[in-house]
Amino acid sequence: MSTAPSSESTAPAAHAQVRIIASSQSWMEGEAVRQLEAVARLPGMRLAVGLPDLHPGKGAPVGAAFTSEGRFYPYLVGNDIGCGMGLWDVGLPARKARAERWAAKLDIEGSWHGDVDGFLDEHGVKPTGFEAALGTVGGGNHFAEVQRVEAVHDAEAFASLGLAADRMLLLVHSGSRGLGEAVLRAHVDRHAAGGLVEDSDEAREYLTRHDHAVAWARANRALVARRVLDGIGAPGRRVLDVCHNSVTPRHGPGARQWLHRKGAAPADEGPVVIPGSRGALSYLVLPQGDGAGSAHSLAHGAGRKWTRTSARERMRERFTAESLTRTSFKSHVVCENKDLLFEEAPPAYKPIDRVVTDLVEAGLARVVATLAPVLTYKTRSHEE
Repeated sequence: MSTAPSSESTAPAAHAQVRIIASSQSWMEGEAVRQLEAVARLPGMRLAVGLPDLHPGKGAPVGAAFTSEGRFYPYLVGNDIGCGMGLWDVGLPARKARAERWAAKLDIEGSWHGDVDGFLDEHGVKPTGFEAALGTVGGGNHFAEVQRVEAVHDAEAFASLGLAADRMLLLVHSGSRGLGEAVLRAHVDRHAAGGLVEDSDEAREYLTRHDHAVAWARANRALVARRVLDGIGAPGRRVLDVCHNSVTPRHGPGARQWLHRKGAAPADEGPVVIPGSRGALSYLVLPQGDGAGSAHSLAHGAGRKWTRTSARERMRERFTAESLTRTSFKSHVVCENKDLLFEEAPPAYKPIDRVVTDLVEAGLARVVATLAPVLTYKTRSHEE
């Protein structure tokens, strides 16, 4: 299959159009493409889009978006329902960054000791029983990162967000923690990887729990940001918050469709941040075009190049754990889980500049600014 920008093909026996948005310079793992084509053959599927960060997942690819009619598939959303990115304008100039000091003292592990019920009520979210994890980053590729502005590429769009080039930013990547896992498990226990017929009682029940998890995840990111900002002694203002793991209805001129995003940022909710690895730039971009050919979605990050097992083996041969707590940007990384430190090493990810360039060349995004890491928080714990 060609991987040129806006390329498309239809696999034999597939009912859905399969589209991979990537240039010939972008590496695509064959297993990820196979998974994309397998999803395209599911009943009711109409469009399967692989974005430049496409890589294999558990049964379905990550960095992909799918539209279906008549039914939807919870397993395509996965267990981290509502996972996404939030960006805060930090009320401190970059010259006042104290990365080494912050790295030594910042600790947001464990339960928040504030008024949890009051916080959730403020965000319009009902308690779930998973509040012990509220305000925590989680494992895997989740993080909270203090950033500085490396360069502004669209001054008007940048200023329209109320941002200033000399102020720091905070990017939070986290989701619904154990809540999303519980929602997916309840579905899988009854239906395995099967879909749900729209307007059925089971579909409505899942969507109610899904929407609650999405709202809880957004509140979780807000509390993570609050804890980080309190830890570094700075005020903050939320600039944007987008979800990249969800299923939502879309109403068009024809039949109602269901848009599944699995590691795909929305292209219909304004600006988004597409982060690289912890040792790379992040890109603040504005979606472009009508979104029809890209399932109204953009890449959500750099996308893994190596599996976690492979990354651990390769990185242990080349680096010490201590060396991975500093980056080429002279930023600091807080990650006391050594396995996770090796798994999340920058070489384990695709080059973020290539991912974003593919989106730009496909007419899907315009770069507003690039952001460089100052302090990346992963975990103080030795458990993922």
